[in-house]
Amino acid sequence: MFLKLLTFLAVFFGGILGFLLAFAYLPFLGIIVKFGIVLAGIFGGFFFGRFVLGNCWLRWEQRFHNASIPELLTGASGLLFGLLVSGLILFSLPVGRLPELPGTLLALVVVLLTTGMMVKLSWAKREEISSFFGLRAEFFDPAGMKENRWGNRPVYKLLDTSAIIDGRIADICRTGFLEGNLIVPGFVLAELQKIADSSDSLKRNRGRRGLDILNKMQKEPNISIRIYDKDFADLSDVDIKIVRLAKLMDARVITNDFNLNKVAELYGVPVLNINELANAIKPVALPGEEILVHVIKDGKEHGQGIAYLEDGTMIVVDGGRRYIGEEIHVTVTSVLQTAAGRMIFAKPKEEFIAKTGALS
Repeated sequence: MFLKLLTFLAVFFGGILGFLLAFAYLPFLGIIVKFGIVLAGIFGGFFFGRFVLGNCWLRWEQRFHNASIPELLTGASGLLFGLLVSGLILFSLPVGRLPELPGTLLALVVVLLTTGMMVKLSWAKREEISSFFGLRAEFFDPAGMKENRWGNRPVYKLLDTSAIIDGRIADICRTGFLEGNLIVPGFVLAELQKIADSSDSLKRNRGRRGLDILNKMQKEPNISIRIYDKDFADLSDVDIKIVRLAKLMDARVITNDFNLNKVAELYGVPVLNINELANAIKPVALPGEEILVHVIKDGKEHGQGIAYLEDGTMIVVDGGRRYIGEEIHVTVTSVLQTAAGRMIFAKPKEEFIAKTGALS
């Protein structure tokens, strides 16, 4: 409907422009030529409105649909600033001394160029402008987002694909340790769907597991989770999209991805790494402490045996190779903390007692 109205207005003004040009500025022409100019203005207005303005409107309508409130405010401020600058330019130019038609056309060109440049510049720098004026992306339904216990503004946390597929985020949310609103970007959901449709059975199962976890989390009454469909057409990498959206929303990123963690830190985006949380809450094993373990295989070094705690922590038992398949008591000798997790070094209790007895 609006496209038809736009075409009608273009035809109307095209006819008016042709009429003024033929009868006001070219009176010496014949009547047939004048009507030809009017018809040319009408047809020119039709093609201009139907194809040029129509295509431009469709593109801008899509942009308006995907834009958030802060982005629209930024574009409107660019438009107002452009009108102000164009007014100052026209005030400094001798437009009034020109004939009516050239002066009008010059003023129209100056206004269109100046406002267009300002709107394009403000749109390209919309994130920086929004951050400068303290505008956050409050584009969610306020009734659907939960405030924290102190009544402050909602704190957003973006979930990436690795955190969803991992599944532990659902258990963490059920415990109540994680407050705020969980946001799943639309491009993350699309990536999850792509993985679920993969021809590789392992990837397909991982993707379906992630979709099932999201479905269960949405049904939990104590978990506030929303899907947000904003996308960045100029970016192709999902990790960079997550970081940009986190900066726009002043949000934190929940992930298991080591590379995304590093990229987010470079951009100054806070990251909540589930693996780091899991390592932090593992029980502490102190040197000299006794542990009951089940040795399951041999280690890299000669005579070593490998065992694991219930939380997955690896225990390297010096001299434990001969105990493979048995449960033995070991005494912790040292603990090594690495980026991948915690590693415990121990010796069989009998050997440790014998060694300490020999030293005494």
